[in-house]
Amino acid sequence: MSCATIISPIEVLSVDDLGRRRDWSDEEKVRIVEESLHGYRQGSATARRYGLSRSLLTTWRRECRSGLLSVSASTSFVPLSILPPPAASSEMMAPLQADGDKLIEIGLPNGRRLMIPASLDPTILARLLPVVDGS
Repeated sequence: MSCATIISPIEVLSVDDLGRRRDWSDEEKVRIVEESLHGYRQGSATARRYGLSRSLLTTWRRECRSGLLSVSASTSFVPLSILPPPAASSEMMAPLQADGDKLIEIGLPNGRRLMIPASLDPTILARLLPVVDGS
């Protein structure tokens, strides 16, 4: 290797072409952390993709959760209020379909199942699927 110097039984490798450590901006860190949170076991794959150790990515995730990493101005929080679940009633248990209308069950990639009436307008379904699927 051209960037390696062999010293007796020890081999010294430079960190990168410039011979110094990579300096990640907060925006890059946040983007990498967000990418690592999508999907199952994406932390290790994301760390490998960017040449990071898993422990450094874990540190960045912890900093992001605690608010130590600054986020760009384009990202904002949406207010959220959690309401208690409505009381169960016989009206809620009534089927949502019209008499004689058949139901279609759609299995989504995220594991959810969507049951819709067969008479549902396809344009409504086209707008509904991305919302339910989360993509």
